[in-house]
Amino acid sequence: MKTYFAKTPGIFRLLYPKRLWALSRKEKNIHLTFDDGPIPEVTPWVLEQLKEHNAKATFFCIGKNMEANPAIFQQIVEEGHSIGNHTQNHLNGNKTPDEEYVANVMKAQEVISEERIENRENRKEREDINLLLSLQNRFLFRPPYGKLSSSKARKLLDKGFKIVMWDVLSGDFDKNISKEKCLQNVLKNTKAGSIVIFHDSSKAEENLRYALPKTLAFFKERGFEFKSLN
Repeated sequence: MKTYFAKTPGIFRLLYPKRLWALSRKEKNIHLTFDDGPIPEVTPWVLEQLKEHNAKATFFCIGKNMEANPAIFQQIVEEGHSIGNHTQNHLNGNKTPDEEYVANVMKAQEVISEERIENRENRKEREDINLLLSLQNRFLFRPPYGKLSSSKARKLLDKGFKIVMWDVLSGDFDKNISKEKCLQNVLKNTKAGSIVIFHDSSKAEENLRYALPKTLAFFKERGFEFKSLN
């Protein structure tokens, strides 16, 4: 397992100022995010936990998983959570040529738009909704593995994407840490305005099922609210 930071060093924000690392520290809001879903084994359970604590979150979805699990995707949307783009095939930005990478992101964005309006039978209404989605300029994108070259970032920014990173990494995906360590990564490093990463994936499931309910309860008891990203 490669080294990673549970708390993102501040220098990263200085190096990449056009990427979103955290939000306002003045309000007691925390921004939970979930990468790699949706999948039936984990995502519905995550939604249950969020609903129990009246929490909203942001799901950075993989295109192929949205296509495979449209009902779960619709549930995320209908329950008021935000959707972000995590590429169509979970590509590594350091190993994929720029044009191929951007095309893969755009494919996932098409899936997001289509899944949002799949139940609309009227063609004109579908077209109007697609236009509205494109004009809102609120496309959220998170690069898999956090790997994204400056050239790729510029191309995505030009297409209206907001590149969302994080300031707290739970490490739920790491099979070499205990579930208790995963929880402490979050509790010790999260503060007002933090963007926190979990994963609704099979790899992260064991740590996630332990850490997420305790994270929600811990911060709710301290007067924090869980808000989605826009």
